[in-house]
Amino acid sequence: MKCLRFRPPHRLPRACPRACLLAGLLIAAPVMADDTDPPNAPTQSDWGGAGLWQTPTARMADAGEVGFDASRATPYTRYNFTLQPLPWLEGIIRYSDISNRLYGPKSLSGTQSYKDKSIDVKVRFWDESRYIPALAVGIRDVGGTGLFSSEYVVSSKRFGPIDASLGLAWGYMGGRGDISNPFDFISSRFSVRPPPNVGSGGEFSSTEYFRGRAAFFGGFSYQTPWQPLIIKVEYEGNNYKHEPMGDNQPQSTPVNIGAVYRLNRSVDLSAAWERGNTAMFNLTLHTNLAEHTPPAKVLDPPPPPPQPAATHPTADKVDWAKVDEQLRDNAGLKVTKIARRGSELVITGEQMKYLYPAKAMGRTARVLDNQLGPDITWYTVESTRESLPVVDTSVDRQRFDDLLNHRIALDDFRLNVEQDQPLPQQEQVLYQPPLKRFDGGASITYGQSLGGPNAFILYQIAANYEANFHFTSNFWWSGVVSGNLINNYDKFTYDAPSDLPRVRTDIRQYLTDSRITMPVFQFTDAERLGQDWYGMAYAGMLESMFGGVGGEVLYRPLGERWAFGADGAWVQQRGFDQNFSFRGYRVATGHVTAYYDTPVNHITVAVSLGRYLAGDHGVTFDVSKEFRNGVRMGAYATFTNVDGAQYGEGSFDKGIYISIPFDLMLPGSTVNRAGILWQPLIRDGGASLARRYSLYTLTNDRDSDLFNDNLQMITQ
Repeated sequence: MKCLRFRPPHRLPRACPRACLLAGLLIAAPVMADDTDPPNAPTQSDWGGAGLWQTPTARMADAGEVGFDASRATPYTRYNFTLQPLPWLEGIIRYSDISNRLYGPKSLSGTQSYKDKSIDVKVRFWDESRYIPALAVGIRDVGGTGLFSSEYVVSSKRFGPIDASLGLAWGYMGGRGDISNPFDFISSRFSVRPPPNVGSGGEFSSTEYFRGRAAFFGGFSYQTPWQPLIIKVEYEGNNYKHEPMGDNQPQSTPVNIGAVYRLNRSVDLSAAWERGNTAMFNLTLHTNLAEHTPPAKVLDPPPPPPQPAATHPTADKVDWAKVDEQLRDNAGLKVTKIARRGSELVITGEQMKYLYPAKAMGRTARVLDNQLGPDITWYTVESTRESLPVVDTSVDRQRFDDLLNHRIALDDFRLNVEQDQPLPQQEQVLYQPPLKRFDGGASITYGQSLGGPNAFILYQIAANYEANFHFTSNFWWSGVVSGNLINNYDKFTYDAPSDLPRVRTDIRQYLTDSRITMPVFQFTDAERLGQDWYGMAYAGMLESMFGGVGGEVLYRPLGERWAFGADGAWVQQRGFDQNFSFRGYRVATGHVTAYYDTPVNHITVAVSLGRYLAGDHGVTFDVSKEFRNGVRMGAYATFTNVDGAQYGEGSFDKGIYISIPFDLMLPGSTVNRAGILWQPLIRDGGASLARRYSLYTLTNDRDSDLFNDNLQMITQ
């Protein structure tokens, strides 16, 4: 797994993170669990995801559920990450350890056991009704080596405390081959299943799907009268006579039986007797990110208590420097201008503290309420990012006071909130603070790679100092100095063969050649080019591996669900020590990108077409889902004109990511996020420039979903 800063919905850069938050959330889940309520999530199988032991069910967890589980049944140890981005879609990321097989030659891997990476997908076609069972279709090992590839159809029906499932499987789960393929009537090709293509791995082996003989599987779970205990019994379709790598296992019976003890709503302990001769143990940690609400913000200042407007001066007699200080300290607003348009007061600035725009707007209105007389009737905040005007949010002062005093309901108040295009208007500037030119801060970052041939875990812990200096409000310099604290990437000696320029696979040299590095030394200019147009130009050391010059333009109409952008750069490969030196490789790279935020479930689709760092051409598809609380889950895949043989192991670039607001974890408000990206492999094909800034991200507030979905926070 690679951990890094998150910049949706573009391809994510291969850089180190501020924090690896998901593991912390799952570890902390038992502490936050409510033992009085039964768990919402179904129990997980040995392979992750909702299931019995070796087999899946048609059940799904609630949208937003994430889980980690580790299971051991000799000779397999499996580490599974399960994500539920939608109520009908389940994804699983898996590392399998085959303890009685070596990874490779001793000269490469020593005595390290074999590691296999895989991705599973399950889709529920319909949920259970009174008479009809739930039905789901899934593919196991859809994007891995294919060692354990399998496809299945499964149904589930509940009968009181018993939840029964019945399914049909092909491939690994259907190894018993009880019946001939029911799809034979379509074509005789379905009768024979080709061997898995494990040479390069990572391909969608559609020529294997639902091929060969099949086997039935099924079973049931029984919720005992004692709420924490669940009994599970299954009949599996595998006979263990066709195990990968010739690692066949004896099976005394296809019936597996065991129990799950739900310690609380976030921790499950499981034990089972499988194959009639093998003990299995499983630990599952799970939590629902979409249902997480922020903890009490005990470190935030309390909202200003209301004071009668009649006691305050008119706007032209206010001490605006004092108001600026209160807006910064209490409303988290970095003010760049305060102006008046008749009875409307306009505050221009960037939000630095509160993740939820409605909460920031409410704090701003409260501060202004306590400073202004009755001559001001509307408050408007012109939100900016790096001085780019993004959106104007306005509230009626009297209606806001009515809401605070419970004279109107939130739905009535909603009618008195407006979000508009920031446009130049005739106004009286009341206050403009001097430009704050310098800011900086230190952080500790952690990055890791799992499942490699040299070691199962390769990691780096670094101390960073990041600084910014603004020459003007729109033109600034950014720099990062990184000091390596702990790093075992010196073990990473397997660069793997590559027929492409090594634009990413030289990562070991970049992480080990120098203890002190300078990942970023960049000059940036960002401008609003028109009513819905934004532009950016940048130059310098743009990321740890490349420096150069580039630019981006974005067309993003306010109130629309779509946007269109283009970026391009001429870059040169940096020296391994990450100072001001360069290597010989140069390339022009760039993409055109279309974005669409669908009206269904806050799903955003981004499609980028262009040229990548290795000179290959292709397209990247990125699909992500954002929940009401700001958590985002997504996945991407890149396909280029480089075939699987040239690309090498993995066959094409792909990954799954999660973005989690720190605000959901901390006792103080913050706009910062942590991101987690899982990539099966780091290869050279389909590699994008890890741009520090993205216009689509900088203009995220033009999407009003986060504001509208959390409008109730305007009173906090």
